[in-house]
Amino acid sequence: MQNSWLGTIVRFIVAAVVLMVVSFITPGFRGMGFGSALLAALVIAAVGWIIEALFGRNVSPYGRGIVGFLVSAAVIYLAQYVVPGMSVSILGALIASFIIGIVDMFVPTELR
Repeated sequence: MQNSWLGTIVRFIVAAVVLMVVSFITPGFRGMGFGSALLAALVIAAVGWIIEALFGRNVSPYGRGIVGFLVSAAVIYLAQYVVPGMSVSILGALIASFIIGIVDMFVPTELR
């Protein structure tokens, strides 16, 4: 049980760091501090969980393929309305989703 909590905390910290880096290198995505990035990671995880509950695992932002990519971009874009200090354009969300997908291939933020 303790490893489960530790793994979850590590995944959120890794996701927050990835979001911070992506926000600084992606056009149309305003840079965020660690607190905003951590909150964004929590919001993105929550929205992802809701989408999975409604539509199934294959449409998840963490899923593979074009559907997962587009859903991930939509989740990133919608998160800006909940996370203070987060600002992203549609193009910025698409680019961020692509970069996060590439990073996720090498440093998974979710256990598979």
